[in-house]
Formats: sequence, structure tokens, C-alpha cells
Amino acid sequence: MSGAGPSLHPVDFPSWTVLKFPPAPLPEPIPPPFEQPSLRTPFAIPEHIFKGALDYRVPITIASVYATTVVLVNQYNRRHGNKPWAISKTRAFKAFVILHNVFLAVYSALTCYAMFQGLRRTFPHYSERNAFVGTVDALCKIQGPRGLGNAAVYDTDLNQWVTKNANVHMGPNGAPDPTDVGRMWNEGLAFWGWWFYLSKFYEVLDTVIILAKGKRSSTLQTYHHTGAMLCMWAGIRYMAGPIWVFVLVNSFIHAMMYTYYTVAALRIRVPQAVKRTLTSLQIAQFLLGGSLAGAHLFLSYTVPVSTPYKIVETIISTPIAAATPIVESLSSPAAAATATGAAVAFLRKMIYRAAGEEGLAENVPYTGDAIVSPIGHHEQAGQVQKDVHTRYVYRTEYQSVPCIDTSGQAFAVYLNVIYLAPLTFLFMRFFVKSYLRRTSPNNKHMTHHNAIAKSSVDAIHGVGRELETLGKAPDSDSDVANGRGRPQRQNTAQRIASLSPGDRDFVESVKRKAAQKLEELGDGIEASKEKAKQMAKEIADSATKSSSDAVEPNNEITGVVATSGIQDVEQPKGNGKKNKKKANGKA
Repeated sequence: MSGAGPSLHPVDFPSWTVLKFPPAPLPEPIPPPFEQPSLRTPFAIPEHIFKGALDYRVPITIASVYATTVVLVNQYNRRHGNKPWAISKTRAFKAFVILHNVFLAVYSALTCYAMFQGLRRTFPHYSERNAFVGTVDALCKIQGPRGLGNAAVYDTDLNQWVTKNANVHMGPNGAPDPTDVGRMWNEGLAFWGWWFYLSKFYEVLDTVIILAKGKRSSTLQTYHHTGAMLCMWAGIRYMAGPIWVFVLVNSFIHAMMYTYYTVAALRIRVPQAVKRTLTSLQIAQFLLGGSLAGAHLFLSYTVPVSTPYKIVETIISTPIAAATPIVESLSSPAAAATATGAAVAFLRKMIYRAAGEEGLAENVPYTGDAIVSPIGHHEQAGQVQKDVHTRYVYRTEYQSVPCIDTSGQAFAVYLNVIYLAPLTFLFMRFFVKSYLRRTSPNNKHMTHHNAIAKSSVDAIHGVGRELETLGKAPDSDSDVANGRGRPQRQNTAQRIASLSPGDRDFVESVKRKAAQKLEELGDGIEASKEKAKQMAKEIADSATKSSSDAVEPNNEITGVVATSGIQDVEQPKGNGKKNKKKANGKA
């Protein structure tokens, strides 16, 4: 608790109650509010359908059936030589592929636009007081009305929705008021996030298209689709704040990606740089999105809270019979002493209360309980009356609140982090290798700033190549034997055996004539092979010697070579063979 103003605490470990597993089933998901069609909620979603689709058995069942089906169909395609299915050669199938990509591109773009507009409405204006902490509050708390400290959160101890602002009221059923605006859930996340979760089931048609073409669906693609289903389910089911990152960024990437697929399906040539850019954006989305989501677990901040303080006052009054006794009473030394003591006691109470010590103020005794007028020939004035008045004084204080409130929200966050962990590991491995190479003593002209920037680019390219390698998994046993993921070429005997009898006789006659000519020249076939190998070796040695005598290349050329250094490190044998083949070709 603090009175200095709102502040941000970026490294604050969550409580163990938030990290418990399995997550608590409460609170239940809240359907998107609907009064009239708008960008926030274009149409109403029945509550039973909204909650039914978020039952945990739905994504688990679909993901399990999908993964099992992919494995079985991959085996079927392999047994049949990875031949395209008959349906994939029809015009209807090609039209379906184009329409499928167009639909997902348009839908993703619309989702991205709606989420961006909703996010913009939740942010405070940059000129507002405490705008930075207010922005953090808008991203962490997605229920309740707009404004720092006005959010509605679920109290796991009380098992009910509460708010720090006494002026904010809950709905009739104890849940946040559906008419509240200014927070992400009611501004579009409830509607568009729910449909985006369902779209992950539809996206498995990407795999169906690949399998229908006779190709193998890689393990990476299966992992991606099943993981996306579960992560989106957890984020919407438990109404986790960071899920807006998944919906907004992923819909943006998908809008561009499916546009690219549409153009490619129409057989329009797309520059290779566009494909590399899309791959880089996808990797950046995974890394930045996972890091941002994980940061929510360790974030807390302070919000203004109007705290009530109870003040109890006792007022002493005496009924008056006549004016004369009052004058005589006030002029009496005993009455004056009593009045003075009561005044001092009252002042002491006020001083203690001003200092915030309500307990001490209540313990201050009065020196006199009554002011008694002299009794003579006058009538007794009456007895003393005590009136107790209670009032509340409100003071603004700042209380610390965590960004993540429930175990369900925390579960959604670390499920996304675990889902993205393999890709993050690949990126860090390539980054460290590239950074160590660039900052080695041999590279004197590279600053640490440039090394970090260029190493990040190298890491993105390295992860992209790794993903492409995983995506192009071997389709048959011959591919595995080949070791490079491409079909192994037939040997000479197999190719000749596939020819017609007349063609085979012609080939054999040509071989006999060639052998006779070589023998006449004094060289057999084996001797000719050895001479060709010797010539290729001499050319390669001369090229190596000339390159070592050359001057050191400039910085631009060094940068280009360093950019491809990861591939050289990862596949030194393959590159060496390629260089030999090039030398042989030149020879």
C-alpha cells in the first residue's frame, strides 16, 4: 500500500495459489454482450453454445482425432508412393483451395481490424495523468469499465467478482456488468476471440489439402495446429488478458500468409523476398508474443483505491430551563473548569484522528460529563444528554494488484509459453552461435551493437531454414536412405531396364562402340574415370591456392559470408560436396 501514486513493478513473482494445477473451474466464461449489431459484437451468440464450445473435451477430442488421422494418412500415402489423390486433379478441388485461402485471408484481416479498434478504445490518451500505468492496466484487466482502478476482477478467496472502485457495480448475476465499455472483453475480444478459437479447427483443412496432393504432412505442422487449438481454448475459456496478443498478431500474420497462398494458387509469381519476409514475421510473432505473454506472470502495479475511515463523534448537550441558570452556570468556576476539560479532550481526539490514530482518539476520556447549574431558588435545568454520530472519511491510497488474478489465467499463459518453447530454443541457439562468431577476436571491426542486430537476423534465417527442413520431411524410405530429403536417382541399370527392348539394344551398341574407341586410344573406361578425377582435383587445388593468395575481402563481402555462416556450420559436408561438384562441372 502506498500513497505516492501509481507505479509499475515489472519483476514480481506470482503467488503459488495462482500457479496451482489443474486450474480452478471458476469463473465461468462470460458471453459477449449484445444490444445491437456493432463491430464489437456483430450478432449475438447464445450462452449455451458459447460455453459449450469452450468445454475442455472439445479441443482435446478434435486435436487427438486430427493428429491420429494425419499419422494414418501419411502412412497410406507412403504405401501408395505419395501419389496425388484423384480428387486433387479436379477443377473443383483447385477452386476449393483458392476459395479456402481467400476466405481465411479476408476473415483474418477482419479479425485483425476489429481487434485493433477494440484495443485502441481501451487505451488511455497519452496526455492523461498516469497514462503509462493506465495502459498496463488496460492490457492486464479485460473486465469492467475503462479507467485505472475501475476493473472488475475475480477474487479467488471470496469466489466472486469484485472491484476496487465502490462506484462500480456488478451485473444482476454477480458478474461484470455487460453494459461496461472500455475493456477488451466487451470491446470485441469475447466475440472475435471466440470465433478465432473456432477457426483453429477449420484451419486443419490446410493439412487435408497437403495430404490430398499426396504430400507428407510434417510433424511440425501437426504440432502447430494442435498447439494452436489448445492455446486459444485456454485463453478464451479462462478469459486471460494476454490472449489478445495471440488473436491480434496471429490474425495479422494469417491475413498476409493466406493472401500469399491465394496468389500462389493462382499461379502468380511472387518474389522470394516476400516468402522470406513472411517467415521472419512468423518467427518474430512467436518469439515476441510468447515473451510478452510470459511477462504478464511477473507483472504487478498499483491502482488508486478510495479507502473509507470510520469516525465516531460524541456530542454532549444539556436542556436549558431558563437563561439565568445558563449565565450563572457559565460564570461558575466549577462549570468553567468542566467546560475547559471537555474542550481539551475534544481537541485531543481531533489531533489523534488527524494523525490517523483512531484507536487512541476513542480512548481519550472526558474530564466532565455534565455542566450542572446551581440549584437554589431556580428550577433544575435538566440532565446531560450524549449523542453519538458516526461518519466516514475517504482517503485515496494506492494498492498493488497482480496482472494475473486466477489459476486459469496463469495456466493459459504458461501453456502458450510451453507451446512456443521449442521455437524459442532454436532461435537462442542460432543467436548465440552467430553472436560468438561475430564477436570473435578475428572480427575486429564488429561492434557489440551491430553484432546483436546481425545475430538476430542470422537467428531468424536459421530458424526459418530449420522449419523448412522439418516441413520437408522425407516422403518414403528411399528419401531416408538418401539423407537429404529428396528422391534418390535411379542407377544406370534401373534406367536401362525401364526402356523398351529396341532402345536397350541401341544403348548397348553405343556402349560397345564407345568402349572399342577408348581401347583403340589406349584407355579403358576405368582409366578414363581416373583421369577425369585427377583433372578435377588439380583444378580444385589451383582454385584454393589462388583464393588464399588473394587480398582480404571488404566489409560488405564479409557481412554476406557471415550471414550464411550458420548454414556453413550446420552442414559443412553438404557444402563441401557441392563445391566439388561445381569444380567438376567447370572442369
